[in-house]
Amino acid sequence: MEPLNLDAVETDLADVEKALARLDDGSYWTDENTQLPIDPAHLAIHPTARTNPSPLS
Repeated sequence: MEPLNLDAVETDLADVEKALARLDDGSYWTDENTQLPIDPAHLAIHPTARTNPSPLS
């Protein structure tokens, strides 16, 4: 069994807290760089995403 990576857990928790704050302030669905809507399919897969995926991914 691998040891627990506390840094990764803290990073994940911070991402969830940011996503919840964005839900509260109404910006959850908006790309923070372009101000365009984030693709709902992308958010379904990556609920803590703050931007749309790059066209190259």
